[in-house]
Amino acid sequence: MSQVAAQIDTDAPPGARDLLLQTASDIMREGDIVDISLSELSLRSGLNSALVKYYFGNKAGLLRALLDRDMQGIVHSVDALMAKDMAPETRLRRHVGAMVDTYFKTPYLNRLLMRLVRESDPDEAHRIADSYLTPLSRAYDRLIEDGVKQGVFRNIDPQLFYFTATGAADRFFSSRLVLKHCYDTEALTEELRDRYREHCIDFIMAGILAPK
Repeated sequence: MSQVAAQIDTDAPPGARDLLLQTASDIMREGDIVDISLSELSLRSGLNSALVKYYFGNKAGLLRALLDRDMQGIVHSVDALMAKDMAPETRLRRHVGAMVDTYFKTPYLNRLLMRLVRESDPDEAHRIADSYLTPLSRAYDRLIEDGVKQGVFRNIDPQLFYFTATGAADRFFSSRLVLKHCYDTEALTEELRDRYREHCIDFIMAGILAPK
């Protein structure tokens, strides 16, 4: 470790790395953006911007670490849900509700994911896909297959369902300008989240449940 790096490490308060990630998340959520200014990050976090280079290499490394933090949480949650012994309909309802909660908390997430896949070198793009997109795709395959086998779900394409469900959950919270100019609001309140969660669950389940 160089003398400069050692000094930065000594000066950094406990939890500095996590604070940088959370502050970057807050900035992107509040600004409805998928980028950050290091000067604003430093101002909001109260930390020296040199810590970005120390912990992440550069701003791109910070954004990759933020994606990893958020996507790892999603994959772990989906794995835990799929491990539970419950009916396919109950499992899907919980998953759709959790998706809405996730995009309410991190509305930038899907846009950040697409940006990093597009801008990264092939090895990094494959890492992102293999770590996060492939496990989620396989979970959807199993979720739909279980429901079809039990006669609960219609026989639909899991891949298309993935885009339908994630698109519905993501689009609402990443459309702040539409809310502002068409509905005279841009505040992502908990009340709005709760209404949209119920709405998404009702609409998605109505489309996949097999006729009784």
